[in-house]
Amino acid sequence: MWSNEPRSLPDWVEQGYQILSVEIADADSEELARDRAGRELIAHREFTDELSDAEYAIEQLLNSGWLYEVDGKLRVTDPELEHDGG
Repeated sequence: MWSNEPRSLPDWVEQGYQILSVEIADADSEELARDRAGRELIAHREFTDELSDAEYAIEQLLNSGWLYEVDGKLRVTDPELEHDGG
């Protein structure tokens, strides 16, 4: 059965969102190339250093609607919305 409740994401994926949302907000165009986003995640001291984990986190954030992608660039879906995981 479908639920209207937002899906909760693992804490480490939400941490990835926090990292990426700051990086995206700091970018002049408020977007970040997807490949750069992966590099930013694995370079961050509070995130895993595995590229496959970074790619998985990005995919989960896209699938959950926290981020969206246009022409290979990631944007925050709603910068005013704070996701609290449940």
